[in-house]
Amino acid sequence: ATVATLLPNWKVSADVGSNIMTAISQMQGLWMDCTWYSTGVFSCSLKYSVLALPAYLQTARTTMVLSCMMATMGLCLAALGLKCTRWGGSYRSKGHTAISAGACFVIAGVLCLVPASWFTNEVITTFMDSKVPKSSKYEPGAAVYVAFVSAGFLLAAGVIFCLSCPGRRGGPLDSGSSHPDKPKQQKLRQEQPTRDQQKQQHREQQSQTEPPEREQSHREKLHQEKLQADDRQQEKSVPDRLNLEKDKQYYSPSRTRNQDAKAVYSLHDYV
Repeated sequence: ATVATLLPNWKVSADVGSNIMTAISQMQGLWMDCTWYSTGVFSCSLKYSVLALPAYLQTARTTMVLSCMMATMGLCLAALGLKCTRWGGSYRSKGHTAISAGACFVIAGVLCLVPASWFTNEVITTFMDSKVPKSSKYEPGAAVYVAFVSAGFLLAAGVIFCLSCPGRRGGPLDSGSSHPDKPKQQKLRQEQPTRDQQKQQHREQQSQTEPPEREQSHREKLHQEKLQADDRQQEKSVPDRLNLEKDKQYYSPSRTRNQDAKAVYSLHDYV
């Protein structure tokens, strides 16, 4: 849009002179008129008087300047409204900033489209008028096409940014951080204590509502294990009891048993 505003070839002469010294091409823009001669000389003259210009030319000047300003403002807001940037506030504020940037782009596109259309209409109307001599007829120049293309890009950008509503973004909208991962981490940290509390409450409820039959079976199982342990101890003590009974059969309680049987025999007995 800025290039289209500064270019001098908004309309170009359609008649080419036959004389060598005549002008090959004449161009008129928003700010200056330029002439290109056959000798290779290129001269331009500025349009100093604003009131002497026609209405469509004054309107084109004003609207193109406003379009460039609105597009610049839209670019600044778009940089803040993008999700990939780390500045601009929370997700909700970024969404509103992106919508504001889209509105600026739409306004800039309309302001660029209006003068281009009006200027083209005036040039074509003058060209089709039979009363106008051929030497005074002009055709739309390259700057008009640049203005149309820039208006189309600005309108497309405005529509894209306006469609990025805050409600369609994934993640918490009121989060104070602009980074996409931080709100999710904060939410998980907040939900983790509540989940632990819920699990603990569920365990307590299960322990309170546990049926008495299960407790009784658990007690019976412990009692059986205890009885089995007692039986094992009794089985181990059976051989010791048998040895004691044998000693009681062969020895009286009043007589002590000799540790060595050979000690009771004399030399005569051996002989």
